[in-house]
Amino acid sequence: MGFLRFDEKVAIITGGGGGLGREYALLLASRGAHVVVNDIGGSVKGEGTDEGPARRVVQEILDKGGIAVEDTHSVATEDGGRAIVETALDNFGAVHIVVNNAGFLRDRAFHNLTPDQLDPVLDVHLRAAFFVTQPAWRQMREQTYGRIVNTSSNSGLIGNFGQSNYGAAKMGLVGFTRVLAIEGAKYGIRVNAVAPVARTRMTEELLGAEAAERLDPAHVAKMVAYLAHEECVASGEVFSAGGGRFARFFIGLTTGHFDPEATPDSIAEHIEEIRSTDRFFVPTDPREELADILDRWA
Repeated sequence: MGFLRFDEKVAIITGGGGGLGREYALLLASRGAHVVVNDIGGSVKGEGTDEGPARRVVQEILDKGGIAVEDTHSVATEDGGRAIVETALDNFGAVHIVVNNAGFLRDRAFHNLTPDQLDPVLDVHLRAAFFVTQPAWRQMREQTYGRIVNTSSNSGLIGNFGQSNYGAAKMGLVGFTRVLAIEGAKYGIRVNAVAPVARTRMTEELLGAEAAERLDPAHVAKMVAYLAHEECVASGEVFSAGGGRFARFFIGLTTGHFDPEATPDSIAEHIEEIRSTDRFFVPTDPREELADILDRWA
Protein backbone atom coordinates (compact mmCIF):
# COMPACT_ATOMS: atom_id res chain seq x y z
CA MET A 1 0.00 0.00 0.00
CA GLY A 2 1.27 3.45 -0.89
CA PHE A 3 1.50 6.53 1.27
CA LEU A 4 -2.04 7.31 2.42
CA ARG A 5 -2.79 11.00 1.92
CA PHE A 6 -5.84 13.15 2.71
CA ASP A 7 -5.23 16.01 0.29
CA GLU A 8 -8.36 18.14 -0.20
CA LYS A 9 -10.28 16.04 2.31
CA VAL A 10 -12.03 17.86 5.16
CA ALA A 11 -12.07 16.20 8.57
CA ILE A 12 -13.99 17.07 11.73
CA ILE A 13 -12.39 15.79 14.93
CA THR A 14 -14.52 16.23 18.05
CA GLY A 15 -12.64 16.36 21.32
CA GLY A 16 -9.64 17.32 19.22
CA GLY A 17 -8.03 19.62 21.78
CA GLY A 18 -6.09 16.95 23.65
CA GLY A 19 -5.28 13.29 24.11
CA LEU A 20 -6.46 11.00 21.36
CA GLY A 21 -8.28 13.72 19.45
CA ARG A 22 -5.15 15.84 19.24
CA GLU A 23 -3.22 12.89 17.82
CA TYR A 24 -5.92 12.29 15.21
CA ALA A 25 -5.96 15.95 14.20
CA LEU A 26 -2.18 16.21 13.94
CA LEU A 27 -1.81 13.01 11.93
CA LEU A 28 -4.57 13.75 9.44
CA ALA A 29 -3.34 17.32 8.99
CA SER A 30 0.22 16.10 8.43
CA ARG A 31 -1.12 14.00 5.56
CA GLY A 32 -2.93 16.85 3.88
CA ALA A 33 -6.38 16.97 5.49
CA HIS A 34 -8.10 20.26 6.25
CA VAL A 35 -9.08 19.79 9.89
CA VAL A 36 -11.80 21.23 12.10
CA VAL A 37 -10.52 20.84 15.66
CA ASN A 38 -13.61 20.82 17.86
CA ASP A 39 -13.28 21.00 21.65
CA ILE A 40 -15.11 22.95 24.36
CA GLY A 41 -12.12 22.53 26.66
CA GLY A 42 -14.01 20.88 29.53
CA SER A 43 -12.52 18.93 32.40
CA VAL A 44 -12.19 15.15 32.53
CA LYS A 45 -15.63 15.18 34.18
CA GLY A 46 -17.08 17.37 31.44
CA GLU A 47 -17.17 20.53 33.53
CA GLY A 48 -16.30 24.05 32.38
CA THR A 49 -15.14 25.43 29.04
CA ASP A 50 -11.85 26.69 27.69
CA GLU A 51 -11.06 27.78 24.12
CA GLY A 52 -7.36 27.13 24.71
CA PRO A 53 -7.07 23.40 23.88
CA ALA A 54 -8.64 23.63 20.41
CA ARG A 55 -6.72 26.82 19.64
CA ARG A 56 -3.39 25.28 20.67
CA VAL A 57 -3.86 22.21 18.48
CA VAL A 58 -4.82 24.38 15.52
CA GLN A 59 -1.68 26.45 16.07
CA GLU A 60 0.42 23.28 16.19
CA ILE A 61 -1.00 22.27 12.83
CA LEU A 62 -0.47 25.72 11.33
CA ASP A 63 3.11 25.85 12.62
CA LYS A 64 3.83 22.62 10.77
CA GLY A 65 2.41 23.96 7.52
CA GLY A 66 -1.00 22.29 7.81
CA ILE A 67 -4.50 23.69 7.50
CA ALA A 68 -6.94 23.77 10.41
CA VAL A 69 -9.57 25.84 12.17
CA GLU A 70 -10.87 25.66 15.70
CA ASP A 71 -14.46 25.12 16.81
CA THR A 72 -15.75 25.29 20.37
CA HIS A 73 -19.42 24.39 19.94
CA SER A 74 -20.83 21.66 22.17
CA VAL A 75 -21.38 18.26 20.60
CA ALA A 76 -24.13 17.57 23.14
CA THR A 77 -26.90 19.52 21.39
CA GLU A 78 -28.49 19.42 17.97
CA ASP A 79 -27.65 23.09 17.41
CA GLY A 80 -24.05 22.49 18.44
CA GLY A 81 -23.65 19.54 16.10
CA ARG A 82 -25.07 21.53 13.21
CA ALA A 83 -22.75 24.45 14.00
CA ILE A 84 -19.68 22.21 13.98
CA VAL A 85 -20.50 20.96 10.50
CA GLU A 86 -21.22 24.53 9.38
CA THR A 87 -17.72 25.47 10.54
CA ALA A 88 -16.33 22.88 8.13
CA LEU A 89 -18.59 23.99 5.28
CA ASP A 90 -17.98 27.70 5.84
CA ASN A 91 -14.20 27.32 5.94
CA PHE A 92 -13.55 24.47 3.54
CA GLY A 93 -16.75 23.95 1.54
CA ALA A 94 -17.16 20.25 2.30
CA VAL A 95 -16.94 17.53 4.93
CA HIS A 96 -15.53 14.10 4.10
CA ILE A 97 -14.53 12.69 7.48
CA VAL A 98 -16.08 12.79 10.95
CA VAL A 99 -14.29 11.34 13.94
CA ASN A 100 -16.64 11.26 16.93
CA ASN A 101 -14.14 11.34 19.76
CA ALA A 102 -15.38 13.83 22.37
CA GLY A 103 -16.06 12.40 25.80
CA PHE A 104 -15.51 12.38 29.53
CA LEU A 105 -16.08 10.13 32.54
CA ARG A 106 -18.44 10.25 35.49
CA ASP A 107 -17.83 6.83 36.98
CA ARG A 108 -19.98 5.50 39.79
CA ALA A 109 -21.06 2.04 40.94
CA PHE A 110 -24.51 1.36 39.52
CA HIS A 111 -26.36 1.35 42.83
CA ASN A 112 -25.14 4.91 43.46
CA LEU A 113 -25.59 6.24 39.91
CA THR A 114 -27.61 9.46 39.68
CA PRO A 115 -29.14 11.24 36.67
CA ASP A 116 -26.43 13.92 36.72
CA GLN A 117 -23.89 11.14 36.18
CA LEU A 118 -25.97 9.39 33.52
CA ASP A 119 -27.51 12.04 31.27
CA PRO A 120 -24.37 14.09 30.46
CA VAL A 121 -22.40 10.94 29.61
CA LEU A 122 -25.14 9.73 27.25
CA ASP A 123 -25.34 13.23 25.77
CA VAL A 124 -21.65 13.60 24.96
CA HIS A 125 -20.80 10.03 23.99
CA LEU A 126 -23.95 8.72 22.33
CA ARG A 127 -26.36 11.52 21.41
CA ALA A 128 -23.50 13.71 20.25
CA ALA A 129 -22.67 11.16 17.56
CA PHE A 130 -26.20 11.65 16.21
CA PHE A 131 -26.03 15.44 16.46
CA VAL A 132 -22.65 15.84 14.71
CA THR A 133 -22.94 13.01 12.22
CA GLN A 134 -26.42 13.72 10.85
CA PRO A 135 -25.73 17.12 9.24
CA ALA A 136 -22.42 15.77 7.92
CA TRP A 137 -24.20 12.64 6.68
CA ARG A 138 -26.51 14.69 4.48
CA GLN A 139 -23.49 16.28 2.82
CA MET A 140 -21.81 12.89 2.40
CA ARG A 141 -24.90 11.42 0.73
CA GLU A 142 -24.96 14.29 -1.77
CA GLN A 143 -21.29 13.89 -2.63
CA THR A 144 -21.53 10.05 -2.51
CA TYR A 145 -18.49 9.80 -0.28
CA GLY A 146 -17.75 9.83 3.43
CA ARG A 147 -15.90 8.24 6.30
CA ILE A 148 -17.21 8.10 9.86
CA VAL A 149 -15.13 6.84 12.78
CA ASN A 150 -16.97 6.44 16.08
CA THR A 151 -15.29 5.86 19.43
CA SER A 152 -16.43 2.79 21.31
CA SER A 153 -14.64 1.23 24.30
CA ASN A 154 -13.83 -2.11 25.82
CA SER A 155 -15.83 -0.83 28.80
CA GLY A 156 -18.92 -1.29 26.63
CA LEU A 157 -17.82 -4.28 24.59
CA ILE A 158 -16.54 -6.23 27.59
CA GLY A 159 -17.71 -4.29 30.65
CA ASN A 160 -15.95 -2.47 33.47
CA PHE A 161 -16.90 -1.85 37.08
CA GLY A 162 -18.39 1.56 37.78
CA GLN A 163 -18.98 2.43 34.13
CA SER A 164 -22.57 1.40 33.41
CA ASN A 165 -23.28 4.88 32.01
CA TYR A 166 -20.13 5.06 29.89
CA GLY A 167 -20.29 1.40 28.84
CA ALA A 168 -23.93 1.66 27.75
CA ALA A 169 -23.13 4.74 25.63
CA LYS A 170 -20.10 3.07 24.06
CA MET A 171 -21.99 -0.10 23.20
CA GLY A 172 -24.79 2.07 21.83
CA LEU A 173 -22.24 3.48 19.40
CA VAL A 174 -21.60 -0.02 18.10
CA GLY A 175 -25.26 -0.31 17.09
CA PHE A 176 -25.09 3.20 15.61
CA THR A 177 -22.02 2.19 13.61
CA ARG A 178 -23.62 -1.00 12.30
CA VAL A 179 -26.81 0.69 11.14
CA LEU A 180 -25.05 3.61 9.45
CA ALA A 181 -22.74 1.21 7.63
CA ILE A 182 -25.79 -0.45 6.09
CA GLU A 183 -27.54 2.85 5.26
CA GLY A 184 -24.40 4.45 3.85
CA ALA A 185 -23.18 1.60 1.66
CA LYS A 186 -24.79 2.73 -1.60
CA TYR A 187 -23.59 6.30 -1.07
CA GLY A 188 -19.92 5.47 -0.73
CA ILE A 189 -19.98 6.11 3.02
CA ARG A 190 -18.05 3.74 5.27
CA VAL A 191 -18.61 3.74 9.00
CA ASN A 192 -16.46 2.02 11.61
CA ALA A 193 -15.62 2.30 15.30
CA VAL A 194 -12.40 2.21 17.22
CA ALA A 195 -12.01 1.00 20.81
CA PRO A 196 -8.81 2.71 22.01
CA VAL A 197 -6.45 1.40 24.65
CA ALA A 198 -4.29 4.43 25.34
CA ARG A 199 -2.78 6.80 27.84
CA THR A 200 -5.09 9.80 28.15
CA ARG A 201 -6.11 12.13 30.95
CA MET A 202 -9.06 9.80 31.58
CA THR A 203 -6.89 6.69 31.96
CA GLU A 204 -3.40 7.70 33.05
CA GLU A 205 -4.12 7.30 36.78
CA LEU A 206 -5.54 3.80 36.23
CA LEU A 207 -2.89 2.35 33.94
CA GLY A 208 0.26 2.54 36.03
CA ALA A 209 3.59 3.91 34.84
CA GLU A 210 4.77 0.92 32.78
CA ALA A 211 1.51 0.45 30.87
CA ALA A 212 1.07 4.19 30.37
CA GLU A 213 4.50 4.45 28.78
CA ARG A 214 3.64 1.75 26.23
CA LEU A 215 0.14 2.95 25.41
CA ASP A 216 0.97 6.05 23.41
CA PRO A 217 -2.22 7.51 21.87
CA ALA A 218 -0.28 7.93 18.63
CA HIS A 219 -0.72 4.17 18.06
CA VAL A 220 -4.51 4.58 18.02
CA ALA A 221 -4.25 7.50 15.61
CA LYS A 222 -2.73 5.22 12.98
CA MET A 223 -5.79 2.97 13.07
CA VAL A 224 -8.16 5.93 12.93
CA ALA A 225 -6.27 7.40 9.97
CA TYR A 226 -6.71 4.18 8.02
CA LEU A 227 -10.43 3.97 8.86
CA ALA A 228 -10.82 7.60 7.74
CA HIS A 229 -9.09 7.03 4.40
CA GLU A 230 -10.66 6.27 1.04
CA GLU A 231 -8.61 3.03 0.94
CA CYS A 232 -10.49 1.65 3.94
CA VAL A 233 -12.31 -1.52 2.87
CA ALA A 234 -14.13 -2.22 6.14
CA SER A 235 -17.52 -0.89 7.18
CA GLY A 236 -19.68 -1.61 10.21
CA GLU A 237 -16.75 -3.03 12.15
CA VAL A 238 -15.09 -2.29 15.50
CA PHE A 239 -11.33 -2.24 15.90
CA SER A 240 -9.23 -2.34 19.05
CA ALA A 241 -6.03 -0.33 18.87
CA GLY A 242 -3.43 0.19 21.53
CA GLY A 243 0.26 -0.26 22.28
CA GLY A 244 1.04 -1.29 18.71
CA ARG A 245 -1.57 -4.09 18.64
CA PHE A 246 -4.44 -3.76 16.14
CA ALA A 247 -7.35 -6.19 16.22
CA ARG A 248 -11.03 -6.56 15.43
CA PHE A 249 -13.82 -6.89 17.97
CA PHE A 250 -16.85 -8.69 16.56
CA ILE A 251 -20.26 -10.01 17.55
CA GLY A 252 -20.69 -13.65 16.64
CA LEU A 253 -23.34 -16.32 17.11
CA THR A 254 -22.48 -19.76 18.36
CA THR A 255 -23.81 -22.76 16.44
CA GLY A 256 -25.97 -23.32 19.50
CA HIS A 257 -28.60 -26.01 19.99
CA PHE A 258 -31.63 -26.53 17.76
CA ASP A 259 -34.85 -27.95 19.19
CA PRO A 260 -38.27 -26.52 18.24
CA GLU A 261 -39.78 -28.52 21.12
CA ALA A 262 -37.34 -27.13 23.70
CA THR A 263 -38.38 -26.53 27.29
CA PRO A 264 -36.61 -24.49 29.98
CA ASP A 265 -35.41 -27.84 31.34
CA SER A 266 -33.91 -29.01 28.05
CA ILE A 267 -32.25 -25.63 27.60
CA ALA A 268 -30.63 -26.12 31.00
CA GLU A 269 -29.40 -29.54 29.85
CA HIS A 270 -27.85 -28.07 26.69
CA ILE A 271 -26.59 -24.75 28.05
CA GLU A 272 -22.91 -25.61 27.59
CA GLU A 273 -23.55 -26.47 23.94
CA ILE A 274 -25.46 -23.21 23.54
CA ARG A 275 -22.63 -21.20 25.10
CA SER A 276 -19.72 -22.97 23.43
CA THR A 277 -17.62 -20.77 21.13
CA ASP A 278 -15.95 -23.72 19.39
CA ARG A 279 -18.01 -22.94 16.29
CA PHE A 280 -19.58 -19.60 15.44
CA PHE A 281 -20.45 -17.30 12.59
CA VAL A 282 -20.59 -13.52 12.24
CA PRO A 283 -23.86 -12.35 10.65
CA THR A 284 -23.60 -9.10 8.70
CA ASP A 285 -27.24 -8.13 9.25
CA PRO A 286 -30.43 -9.48 10.92
CA ARG A 287 -31.44 -11.30 7.73
CA GLU A 288 -28.44 -13.59 8.00
CA GLU A 289 -29.40 -14.58 11.53
CA LEU A 290 -32.98 -15.23 10.40
CA ALA A 291 -31.70 -17.32 7.50
CA ASP A 292 -29.64 -19.41 9.90
CA ILE A 293 -32.75 -20.12 11.99
CA LEU A 294 -34.90 -20.99 8.99
CA ASP A 295 -32.19 -23.23 7.53
CA ARG A 296 -32.42 -25.39 10.65
CA TRP A 297 -36.02 -26.18 9.69
CA ALA A 298 -35.09 -27.31 6.17
